[in-house]
This record gives sequence, structure tokens and C-alpha cells, in this order.
Amino acid sequence: MESLQNSVKKKATERHYKAEVLITGEQLRLRLHDGKLIKDRRYNLRTYPNCFVAKELIDWLIDHKEAPDRETAIKLMQKLMDHNIIHHVCDGHSEFKDAKLLYRFRKDDGTFPLTKEVKVFIRGQSLYEKLISSEDAIMKLQEENGVKYQRAVFGCEIVDWLIKEGEASSRTDAVELCRRELEHGIIQHVSNRHHFFDGNLLYQFRINFRRRRRLTELLSENSGTAQESHDSPFCLRKLNPEQDSSSFLSVQTNKEIKVVSAVRRSSITSGVAGSTAFYNTSPSLACLPSVECNPKSVLKRPVTNEELLSPGAPYLKKTLTIVGDAVGWGFVVRGGRPCYIQAVDPGGPAAAAGIKVRQFVVSANSRHVMHLDYKTVSNIIMTGPRTLVMEVMEAIE
Repeated sequence: MESLQNSVKKKATERHYKAEVLITGEQLRLRLHDGKLIKDRRYNLRTYPNCFVAKELIDWLIDHKEAPDRETAIKLMQKLMDHNIIHHVCDGHSEFKDAKLLYRFRKDDGTFPLTKEVKVFIRGQSLYEKLISSEDAIMKLQEENGVKYQRAVFGCEIVDWLIKEGEASSRTDAVELCRRELEHGIIQHVSNRHHFFDGNLLYQFRINFRRRRRLTELLSENSGTAQESHDSPFCLRKLNPEQDSSSFLSVQTNKEIKVVSAVRRSSITSGVAGSTAFYNTSPSLACLPSVECNPKSVLKRPVTNEELLSPGAPYLKKTLTIVGDAVGWGFVVRGGRPCYIQAVDPGGPAAAAGIKVRQFVVSANSRHVMHLDYKTVSNIIMTGPRTLVMEVMEAIE
């Protein structure tokens, strides 16, 4: 029985790493589309749609601090090739080379293999997003064997929720679904000691789908994986001062929870990390204290909607896609009719996507918001999907 459990854990860890590679690859793909590195290119009288030049990409990875040098950048992209995420446009090269060769993401040409593992991963991600945004809030602070875990849920409650939401037709179907997700490293028992059961054992998602990945994480197959004995990413335990690089701060079980989620290393959130405010969930746009976000407007002068939309106005409209991470999207909106970008975390997803201070927000997730105030716009953003599509207008200088 123990050897069977060890086998399940080993396979789950391997599949968990593959899932992390998929997420990292997809986040990179979206960033490259936004940065216009992926586009139609012509070579030898033939047009290759949605591709990038290897040498240009390596330059971009180094410039954006995703790789320290060209050799490391090649290794990172080779990882994506090995997992069938990218390929040479003619499949003429099985290795990623630092040359003027064209490569493409398989998701951009429909050749990405939809294997059983990928289908389980996609289903797990869908359930994660649905649970996170659910009004029922069944994922919450729970305790098992004297240890508190954030965003944990009892097995029987997951089964009830799956049936209620139409994700499973019976308790047996729900248990089989959860067992598949556990075996593929998507969910886990909080201390990684049990398979999934329809009972009073606590479970968590092993993967934080909203966290922004660094490409260099791919170089270690152990990075991002949950460890044994209370090392879940949402476990609250006594903080080890020697491990101050942990993504989550934690406390003893008999103390209040101060900050239990990652805090960005930037001027925007540095004050929040040392504050006495208490959070049960990740800090977000809606819950950052306004006093920490430069309350004085960054606008040089007030601007109206009529001025922005008038013919010949010196403003350029842009559509930007932001992939949120565990903290959020990394920007603050203020004002109203129209709202504007007050602050941007230089190390966050928004900055990587091209969001800048003093841009005016036109729409968010296909909803026109120029007539709304910043509180309403923030709520629209926070209740939407982790991939945020925004239209903004910025002054032409």
C-alpha cells in the first residue's frame, strides 16, 4: 500500500512539473504576442504566420531578465521544445538554436498535442478559476492535525460542490474526477499523505494557476512542487527566518494571520508588507490601502472623456493583455469618467504587458468603463478572469 502511494506521489510530481511548463509556456506566448515578437514573417518567398526569430527572442529574454545569458536562454527554450510547446516552423530542427531561425508556439498553429494529461490539466485549471471566483467560498482557512491551511476544503465539500455546479453527475463521478486531478499533480491532500476520499480530509490545489512564472524555474524539475509534511504553498506554519525567500509568510497556529500571500518586491507594495492590516486572501487591487498607493494624482491636468474621444485628439488607443499572478495584475487605478493608471509595479504582469502610469482605461474584459469610477472598474477587473484584456489610451508625446 505504501509503495502504491509513493508511486502515485512520484507520478503526480512529474505531471505537476509538466503542468508548470505548460503554464510558463502559455504566459510567455501571451507576452511575446503583446511585445510583437510573434508575427507573420516572410522567408524564401513563403510567409510563415505567427512565428518568432530565435536570435531576437534570446535578446528579448535577456533584456527582460528572464535569462541571465544566451546559453541559459537556449536551455530554457529547449525545455519548451522538449514539452512540445514550441517547434521549428518546418520541423527541420529538433534543437533550439541561437540563430536567425523561425520557431512557433504549437498553440498558434493548432499542432499542440491534446493528450490525456493536457485535458486533465485544462479541466483542473477550469475548476480552480471557478472555485476561486465562486460566491460559496468553500476554499478557506481550515485546520488539520494542529496545522492551519489557507484555501483548503474538505473532500466531501468538493464532491458536493462539483455536483451542485454540474461538473459531476454523481458522487462516484466527482471522486473519480478529483482522483485524476490528484494523480496529475493538480490537487493534493494538505500534508500529501492521502489519496482523494469523499470525507473529512483536507485538500488544496497544488498549483497556483494565477502566479506569474519565471522562465528560470524550468531549469529545476523540483521548483514549484509541493514538499512533504506541511509544505503546501498555502500552509500556515511557524516562519523560518532563514527562509525569507518564501512566497508566503506564515505564523504559529495560535496566532492571528497577518499576511499570508506573496508581496511583490516593489515600492508599491513595500509599505503593505510591513503594515498591521490583516488579510485572509491575496492582496489585490481592491484591498490595497489607498494610503500606500500614492494618493496624489499622477495626472498633470484633468482630462475628460470628450477630450479623449474628440477627433484628432493626441491620444493613442492600445489593447493590452495582462496575465495575472498570485498577487494580482500589478497596477492601481484611480479617478473616474475616465479612470487612469495611478501606479504600476515595475516587476509585475501589468508592466510586462505595457501598462504605464497616466494611461486612461477605456474598457476591461470587453466592458466599456469610461463612464465609471475607479472602485467600480476595480471590481470589474477583480471579478474577471486571470487573463485581463484592457483597452487604454495614452498621450502621444
